Amino acid sequence: MELRVSRLRKGATLPTRAHAGDAGLDLHAAAATTLAPGERASVGLGIAVKVPEGHAGLVLPRSGLAARHGITLANAPGLIDSGYRGELRVLLLNTDPATTFEVLPGDRIAQLVLIPFAHADPTEVEALDESARGLAGFGSSGR
Repeated sequence: MELRVSRLRKGATLPTRAHAGDAGLDLHAAAATTLAPGERASVGLGIAVKVPEGHAGLVLPRSGLAARHGITLANAPGLIDSGYRGELRVLLLNTDPATTFEVLPGDRIAQLVLIPFAHADPTEVEALDESARGLAGFGSSGR
């Protein structure tokens, strides 16, 4: 499968894979930004993508940034529909209570995973079929 990518800014980095079998493509910042403790920032990637029909792009946090610096995504996962052609942006959140985090151009700040999806049309019904779980919600499967 092909993921078409267009650079919107000079020097923008195309998505990369750290290892051949990785599911995620690393996404790179196109501009510098500073995140104070508890602050969030929308960081442009300087690229646009064409997600293949029948697929969606999920923008996910990088586990190393979260573990080492408390950097995550405020809207994880972010969703890129196949019809979107604008600049990709990542909404970073600094969860560290004391340390400022610097983002530099080219830094890997998130990852993109393409997934196939089923297109379901909502159909209203009088009632849903019974199930073993029933109405049990949060915490219903144990600890």
